[in-house]
Amino acid sequence: MTVVSTLHSRTAVRSGKVRARSVAGSGPGGWGTGQVTVVAVVATLNVLGLAMVLSASSVYSLYEGESTWYHFTRQSIWLSIGVGALLVGRAVPYQLWRRAVPVVLVVTVAALALVLVPGVGVVANGSRRWIQVGGFTIQPSEGLKLTMILYTADLLAKRSSELDDWSRTLVPPLVVFGFAGLLVLRQPDLGTVLIAGGIMMVVMFIGGVRVLPMAIAGAIGASGAVLLSMSESYRRDRLLAFLDPWADPLNTGYQTIQSMVGIASGGVTGVGIGEGRAKWGYLPFAHTDFIYAVVAEEMGFVGASMILVLFLVLAVVGVRIALRAPDRFGTLVAVGIVVWLVLQALVNVGAVVGVLPITGVPLPFVSFGGTSLVAGMGAVGILLNIGRQAHS
Repeated sequence: MTVVSTLHSRTAVRSGKVRARSVAGSGPGGWGTGQVTVVAVVATLNVLGLAMVLSASSVYSLYEGESTWYHFTRQSIWLSIGVGALLVGRAVPYQLWRRAVPVVLVVTVAALALVLVPGVGVVANGSRRWIQVGGFTIQPSEGLKLTMILYTADLLAKRSSELDDWSRTLVPPLVVFGFAGLLVLRQPDLGTVLIAGGIMMVVMFIGGVRVLPMAIAGAIGASGAVLLSMSESYRRDRLLAFLDPWADPLNTGYQTIQSMVGIASGGVTGVGIGEGRAKWGYLPFAHTDFIYAVVAEEMGFVGASMILVLFLVLAVVGVRIALRAPDRFGTLVAVGIVVWLVLQALVNVGAVVGVLPITGVPLPFVSFGGTSLVAGMGAVGILLNIGRQAHS
């Protein structure tokens, strides 16, 4: 019996007594405690993110000749779009996304390919990851995470009776991910590939795919990622810098060192919001991937711990929603979304505190970045819809 089947059998016993109730104890379609908790956590992270983006980007904006409010304003606009995506995601029955999987997959791959077309893809800091749309840039690779969640969940739900046949349940997601992942690696964006691959593997494990073939595939994929990382000297130096940043303190280890200095300066309660020194040219691009260091410096151990606690709460409530999902597809999608947000947060924080390599992934809902924010908010909307239909 698979993990999902076991969870649903236990849920069915409980829901037989009070089937009319939702996760929160309200009627189906209402705002239960679980949904309210998720919204409260995400709203808190976004508000904190806006404050930190304003603080962390103000000096950089002035240096670039922009208003100190430039990045804050743009992030606020993206947040407004994200709120709309969340509301749409909650309103649309998640089962409809299952029907749209082929279209979502084609659109995602097409967008990833367009990024690599000269004159279409936007190049910044040596990477070609964006497409210009009006006055904004969109990063299609952010959509790969949700696409792989929907595709893998749909496949495993359809083939739940064939889980012992790894050629039917393991190979198809690996082929699709391999093709899309190669497009992302050409940008290059190894961090997104690792996150999306990790999400897919967890969804397959929860879905009941045989462990041994999956472990072999995971080992091969990890080995490939390591070899790819070591193939270019700049990428190798950047990834290995976390082991001993002081070996090259003015180059590959510079950002890690400055991040740790900022964190140490924060102490218990921080130096005060807006009073941090790391953003004054010491910590490059502090408002993006390393915004957690700014939080730790300005809000101290208290603020840094609060972010971790919020993601922990999101994980717990998200798993509860997954356990009570009406069907197998809903369970797997909910698990995938929770793993996405929490895993990405852990990878980002790990890089900032110097215990993981720098992979360039943002801190969900907190770091500056429009596409990441909208994609995350839309995913939360789908999670809320699953909770809206969930059994008690």
